[in-house]
Amino acid sequence: MMKHLTLVTGLVAATSAVAETPVLNVYTYDSFVSDWGPGPAVEEAFEKVCGCDLQFTGAGDGAALLARLKLEGARTEADVVLGLDTSLIGAARESGLFAPASVSADYTLPVAWSDDMFVPFDWGYFAFVGNKGGKSPSSIAELAASDAKIIIQDPRSSTPGLGLLMWVKAAYGDDAPQIWADLSDNIVTVTKGWSEAYGLFLEGEADLVLSYTTSPAYHLIAEEDDSKQALPFTEGHYMQIEVAGKAAATDQPELADQFLQFVVSDAFQQVIPTTNWMYPAVTPAAGLPEGFDTLIQPEKSLLIASDQADALRDVALGEWLAALSK
Repeated sequence: MMKHLTLVTGLVAATSAVAETPVLNVYTYDSFVSDWGPGPAVEEAFEKVCGCDLQFTGAGDGAALLARLKLEGARTEADVVLGLDTSLIGAARESGLFAPASVSADYTLPVAWSDDMFVPFDWGYFAFVGNKGGKSPSSIAELAASDAKIIIQDPRSSTPGLGLLMWVKAAYGDDAPQIWADLSDNIVTVTKGWSEAYGLFLEGEADLVLSYTTSPAYHLIAEEDDSKQALPFTEGHYMQIEVAGKAAATDQPELADQFLQFVVSDAFQQVIPTTNWMYPAVTPAAGLPEGFDTLIQPEKSLLIASDQADALRDVALGEWLAALSK
């Protein structure tokens, strides 16, 4: 009888301990939580210090995150959203769905950062990636005038797709509609997210794919394959800074703050270069992996301020839709 009582008591205690373990829900994009993405390593590292259960929810690509949060509103289960970027944070702030974050970090971003609500975790430059020896236009205008076939992402669901809209707008201004008209016959397909687009490119479905200047580092480091290249464009490259933010509706505000501070720690940042294949927002103590020194460095950086991106985004989206509907 005592043995049975001891067993039952132990089971009750174990069940109680599990029930009391706080859960932190983080919404992010699908590639972040993939087996080869940062998610598994980040989860393991944070759970060692938080005494919690970190649960990631993949919600499509980056731009889909904000749409999902708006749809769920105050009913959302998200405590943290990780994967918005500088083209979206203005709209995210205006939504009222995010709370201020107090994080201290020595950022190594190419631009000064003083936002009190969103925490940068990585950055990079958009680029068209192709095979060495293949099509290699030297500008967006030259690409549009060429017969190169490209795959891009939908700006309504994908941050790279939205980044391309901003890139064209920042580089060409009022001439952007003509650029899109000229580019329309180069586009093989428009995918919802980056992973699908890049996969189709690797299958040989197009000459070039919209990706990042850092993408060749993956092939070089992970596959020992130096056959891919990011094309340097003379008008410059548009910069993306990816951020995390605390959901205003979180029921774990202290744990969410702890995670946001963890995001800029060495334990998180050292994972980024060889899993998310981007530049870390805070250079880790070990520095960047060998191979990153081979990447192209844009002669000019393009970035539209987040407080201007909202208005320009709607205009640029209209221009894009008009060109592709013809």
